Amino acid sequence: MTAVTIAIQVYTLTSSSFAVGLVGACALLPLIAFGLYGGAIADAVDRRSLSLIASGGAWAVSLVLAAQAFLANGSVWILYACVAVQSACYAANSPARQAMIARLLDKELLPAASALNMAAFNLGFTVGPVLGALLIKAGGFELAYAVDALTYTATLYAVIRLPKMPPAADSPRAGLRSVVDGLRFLRSSPNLRMTFILDLCAMVFAHPRALFPALAYKVYGGGAATVGLLQSAPAVGGLVAFLVSGWVSRVRLHGLAIVISIVVYGLAIGAVGLAGALWMAVLFLAVAGAADVVSAAFRSTILQVAAPDQLRGRLQGVFIVVVSGGPRAGDFLVGGAGEVTSERIALVLGGLACVVGVLVAVAITRTFLRYDAAHPVP
Repeated sequence: MTAVTIAIQVYTLTSSSFAVGLVGACALLPLIAFGLYGGAIADAVDRRSLSLIASGGAWAVSLVLAAQAFLANGSVWILYACVAVQSACYAANSPARQAMIARLLDKELLPAASALNMAAFNLGFTVGPVLGALLIKAGGFELAYAVDALTYTATLYAVIRLPKMPPAADSPRAGLRSVVDGLRFLRSSPNLRMTFILDLCAMVFAHPRALFPALAYKVYGGGAATVGLLQSAPAVGGLVAFLVSGWVSRVRLHGLAIVISIVVYGLAIGAVGLAGALWMAVLFLAVAGAADVVSAAFRSTILQVAAPDQLRGRLQGVFIVVVSGGPRAGDFLVGGAGEVTSERIALVLGGLACVVGVLVAVAITRTFLRYDAAHPVP
């Protein structure tokens, strides 16, 4: 709900896709810094405590966003600052939260758990944008931000209910050296590294979110409700994919499954640019969302299984930087491309760049196609 509300507010203030793309750029730097260091902290302290502190910070940002809306803020820079702080809190929270999963569940349940985790994420991105758009229409930005701040308290309650997650006995102290150790392990782990590279191909080249306001207002002649529809379409596809995701636990060649999924994602995003009607664009976005969920389930499982527990927080930090930083960089790149060319051309070029990037990466590291879940090798 916050993502779509901020995008609409920035576009309302500026009428610029480039300005909407800058939202991603403002989130990128704190995401990288706090994602990497937050992962190191997650390996050195109680992961539940870290998650609780970071969630509290994100909740405070939600209150600030509501306040600026009630005060009729007219500056996008206040919104950019809120996005940066919110991104830092998210980056510190996510490695700790994701690293808890492997301690809570048995190994054979992790693929299904990853799919369930993505379903929860996509449910938020299904209900959130639509609800946010409806609340903007009913009571303006003030109501949307206020409801979001109120519902975010559920996150704090959920973290409080978790058991304590103390660090492993051999975990190092958090610091730069700890971060470097995690990156060094990743450098010697081609399969883990490929999951990050392939996801970057999709999210940097073919992430369409920054173009949704312009598509809704200029191309399809709609308004905030149309933005919400476009924003939620990938999440709807993701939920549909989850409902039939029982097969993911039976797949052994996770690398091949990831490659196929991301190629389908890129082709679907390119097709959005060629869609002549709104319902066609929504359909292709749903296909892209379904492919993304399948890819994410296998990528997350490889990381949970192949990474040792004492490094899992740091590698989850890198994972968060890639998974969340990639879309922010993509917002900036695709938003700028849409401003220079057109929204449709930016989507077609982005989808093609995604597919080409995946094929080049696989040609360089062909062993990834043979990654076997029964014999995980990082």
